[in-house]
Amino acid sequence: MRSIAVLSLFLGVISASPMKRWAYSKYFDLQGHRGGRGETIENTLPSFAWGLINGVTTLEMDLGLTKDGHLIVWHDENIDPTKCIDTGAVEEGDPMYPYVGKYIANLTLSQVKTLDCGSLRLDGFPLQELYAGTKLSTLSEMFDFVSCATDEQVLFNIETKVDGDYHNLTRSAEDFVKAIGDIYAQYNIWDRVTHQSFEWSALVLSKELYPQLRTSALFDDSTIYKQLPNGSGGNLTTHGTGPSNWLAGLDIDTFPGDTIAERVVRAAASINADLISPSVTAGASLAVDPAEEGWIGFVNKTMVDTAHSLGLQVKPWTANRKNLFEYLFDIGVDGIITDYPHELRRLLEHKGTYPLAPLGEVDRIMGCLAKHNQHTETKGDGKGY
Repeated sequence: MRSIAVLSLFLGVISASPMKRWAYSKYFDLQGHRGGRGETIENTLPSFAWGLINGVTTLEMDLGLTKDGHLIVWHDENIDPTKCIDTGAVEEGDPMYPYVGKYIANLTLSQVKTLDCGSLRLDGFPLQELYAGTKLSTLSEMFDFVSCATDEQVLFNIETKVDGDYHNLTRSAEDFVKAIGDIYAQYNIWDRVTHQSFEWSALVLSKELYPQLRTSALFDDSTIYKQLPNGSGGNLTTHGTGPSNWLAGLDIDTFPGDTIAERVVRAAASINADLISPSVTAGASLAVDPAEEGWIGFVNKTMVDTAHSLGLQVKPWTANRKNLFEYLFDIGVDGIITDYPHELRRLLEHKGTYPLAPLGEVDRIMGCLAKHNQHTETKGDGKGY
């Protein structure tokens, strides 16, 4: 298998056009988190359509890997009942039915494709636009839609969902890395993709097999330390000691630096990550907004400056308040991942100091969405939870 992956890598390198490499890097990296889940149902073709319309630099998304080896664009390890509805079994008497609540790793593609994941609006995102009956997409189907919708060299920040603490809940890092390599080689899209993961062993393997693929080290204060005895990852003030289950066996306290921020950045640099993607707000924070008393930023200027000194970019998640946007601008980040790309775009336009990617062509994008978006035969009522 490894020889196949290396051959795919070689073919991808020789056929890639150097003129296209990171053409969108000239823009401020406005990333629509899960497409832009504050505005449209997450990780679906409609969310990516509206991300393109709103002029994102990067479409951010997540991948699950099914039992039969298909990459599904979906964030959660399982099928969340607040997001998806069962519409019927693939075959009568299927022991896995109902599929809602089951883990992606235990479902086949055909089982996943029966789900309506476009009819439920989340309480936390009351302005979500629904597209009733929308099915989840494979990674290939997502790339086909974007190719139809725009000629722009839009970027992709794609997370492999590997559970670092409970390995039986997802497919392995090795399975994910092999699967993404096959698809990226098929589409020759290495230049436009960043591989991100909280589970850093996936990034180590990715760099080994596909050195031209950029990697982003995801982390927050629950993943950078060893688990607490109760199974919790802890936070900045209460945490375990020793190597984290998420950081490829690294113990950040073995790296130099007077602060956690410096040490975790140096840990990321040690696995040759191209950028870091930390949580904006610390788990120990007593508030959600920088203007409120008790707010604690997890990403800070020390972290950004250390990363830049080592040649790493910084693109935090998930900023959903304009005071957080302003805070991140002030400390000098290179991009922002947000559930509200339209709102971040408006602020960036108002400031007028950041180069922005072009807005998408609405008619073309909507036409391609109508062509590529798949629907279940039955649809929910669209009232959500």
